[in-house]
Amino acid sequence: MKKLSVMFALLLSFMLILSACGTSGDKATNDNKKSVTNQSADLLKTVKADGKILIGTEGTYAPFTFHDASGKLTGFDVEIAEEVAKRLGVKAEFKETQWDSLFAGLDANRFDMIANQVGIRPDRQEKYDFSDPYITSAGVLITLKDNDKVKAFEDIKGLKSAQSLTSNYADMAKKYGANLVGVDGFTQAVDLITTKRVDVTINDKIAFLDYKKHKPDAPVKIVATEADASHSGFMFRKNSATLVDAVNKALKDMIDDGTYKKISEKWFGEDVLK
Repeated sequence: MKKLSVMFALLLSFMLILSACGTSGDKATNDNKKSVTNQSADLLKTVKADGKILIGTEGTYAPFTFHDASGKLTGFDVEIAEEVAKRLGVKAEFKETQWDSLFAGLDANRFDMIANQVGIRPDRQEKYDFSDPYITSAGVLITLKDNDKVKAFEDIKGLKSAQSLTSNYADMAKKYGANLVGVDGFTQAVDLITTKRVDVTINDKIAFLDYKKHKPDAPVKIVATEADASHSGFMFRKNSATLVDAVNKALKDMIDDGTYKKISEKWFGEDVLK
């Protein structure tokens, strides 16, 4: 009987120890979650206290984020982000990394936001916060300047369309009945149009505007625009509401006072938010 009592006492002690460990672990987990939530909630305060906002970007994606001939980081996204930081009263400090590492870097708190043409999509919005859009684009149908026969997407049935064969725009051209001619990029597509080896290409409007900015005399034009536009914004960790609100206010003020339009026209020749 005495032996049973001892065994029962040992078993009871063991159960109490397990219970205490579980409670301690739960408390640590909850404290950690609470700390992360508080950190996110106070992100604007932290950014202002540090005097800088850490911004993740590629630095290899012209004309949005790249290095010019002197080696300086520049581009449309870079200038918009710098102006936003200025209006927050802090310095923009860019952290360059590959596209595949940007999201992981944000998750790991390596930076406070991403400025890299990140499309605002429902699947991303489930995990991240986004600013209001700072650029809008859509698929456009491009052909020779003197081509008056092609006026709509429906007109390309049976025509040759220069496309990157794995792109969404290739699928779009195929849907409208075009015969696809594979190319490596937009410049090659335009070259094939101007030499009359193909009739059209469907591509991103921003790519067209950038091309025309550098080659204003290129004899190509947009004849139709896709109805569904895509939007890009700055991306943040979830629960960054205070910083997101401040960034949105800065963007709105930039639009209202003409600063946004000035930067947009510098890079693309027109307002790319419309």
